[in-house]
Amino acid sequence: MSETIMQTDVNHGAVRQRAQPHARHPLLKRLATRAMGMTGADIERIVREARLRARRERRQVAYEDIEAGIRSHRPPPSPERCWRVAVHETGHVLVHHVLALGPIGGVTIDSANGAFGRIGFESGRSDSRTWIEDVLAMFLGGRAAEMLVLGEATAGAGGMADSDLARVTTLAFSLERTLGLGADLPLLYRPAHNETAVLDGDRMLATRVHAHLERAQERATAIITANRPAFDAVATALAEAQALEGGEVVAMLESAGATPQSRP
Repeated sequence: MSETIMQTDVNHGAVRQRAQPHARHPLLKRLATRAMGMTGADIERIVREARLRARRERRQVAYEDIEAGIRSHRPPPSPERCWRVAVHETGHVLVHHVLALGPIGGVTIDSANGAFGRIGFESGRSDSRTWIEDVLAMFLGGRAAEMLVLGEATAGAGGMADSDLARVTTLAFSLERTLGLGADLPLLYRPAHNETAVLDGDRMLATRVHAHLERAQERATAIITANRPAFDAVATALAEAQALEGGEVVAMLESAGATPQSRP
């Protein structure tokens, strides 16, 4: 995948998969990061207002005009919320980076609809159990970070049908029932229209699925603990700036010693 990669938006737990072109210019990357979670109509209104302001002041529109417009259309978050959400999102991007899952496009925590992290996945590993287990750890990186740094988990990882917990439960369920990688009768293909109903009715299956998630959260916790200086650097910078472009995130992680794991 060259100019277009599959990207995932982590919306403070919610995840949406989409194809998105790279923004080549550094300023465009920064603006794209700031604007994550906004609609096309939102951006159009902000650009129109910036043009009117620049015209009144008899000058050209500048990057700062657009950035200020984006920030002004969002309620100012409290310092406590900034730190909590920065911790959660840094957990995701650190685990994603260390497990070498793919590129990081950027992360913002000042969206009215929650935080957004734009991350990509390398397609070549998507058919292996190792890859699936790595993805489980990445999705639980936010919750693991909250428990490690804040002392408790918040509801941000769950609550919605496309939240972190919903995604990992579905993925772990697939390991056991449809991907041929489970511990019980792995050759049987057993799809379900409602995973929750199946898990509620099968305690042994639910226990196996939950065990996958416990191991994934333990892995995420171990990765964050082993790379705590890198985690602290990114979380602090994200809480202060409220948006970081992917290159900035990777540079901070690696300068603090968090490097991707090598693959055989």
